[in-house]
Amino acid sequence: MTVAPARPNAPSREGRHAHVNDLRTFKGVEAWVFDLDNTLYPAHSNLFAQVDERIRDYVAKLLDIPPEAANKVQKDYYQRYGTTLRGLMQERGIQPDDFLDYVHDIDHSVLAPDPELGAALERLPGRKFIFTNGSRTHAEKTAARLGVDHHFDDIFDIVSAGLLPKPNREAYDLFVKQTGVSPARAAMFEDLARNLAVPHALGMRTVLVVPQGTREVFREAWELEGDAEPHVEFVTDDLTGFVTAVAGAVKA
Repeated sequence: MTVAPARPNAPSREGRHAHVNDLRTFKGVEAWVFDLDNTLYPAHSNLFAQVDERIRDYVAKLLDIPPEAANKVQKDYYQRYGTTLRGLMQERGIQPDDFLDYVHDIDHSVLAPDPELGAALERLPGRKFIFTNGSRTHAEKTAARLGVDHHFDDIFDIVSAGLLPKPNREAYDLFVKQTGVSPARAAMFEDLARNLAVPHALGMRTVLVVPQGTREVFREAWELEGDAEPHVEFVTDDLTGFVTAVAGAVKA
């Protein structure tokens, strides 16, 4: 297992990093919030690569442009709007249903059941949620394939968020309102650092999940940028190991 605090040698600034070396900071957490794609399952499974390809194909067909040009539009919208869907809605006026159905029509069988992750989730006290910029159907199929669906109390998808994706503040506010989660007693797990900024500001514990074997490289990039990511409190490339360690720490 590889688990690390974010920037462990950084000095505390107004106490913001004072707790990052200690998993006991998760004591008192009553709600555990997990992103779906490339977080609950490892990025190397390439499940999301299927979604990514379907998004590119959708854009190509919609705009009648070659795949290479569609990929540029797709990534531009993703960076500026949080999701390609949001960009297409804002700039092309599309309706979301066809898009969501099309891009999530993928082969979920590439995922293997993960009983160790299930056992780790079961040890966490309190409620558990999936919070995704994807669709509920995609989340349900993914969690079922992993064998962890029964551990989650609810799924908060892009439709639940009023089609406003993370990292928009409104999406998190809707999540809190609809679930009744107290941010000060919650922890969020994400594969994108920018999606942890609002949760951290709300008072949640924050964990960045990175691809296996890349944690050290990622930390070096941060150190070059200085204290640029204060909203990321922990970094791990082993979600199951990290959750297991947290569960042990909060019950100690």
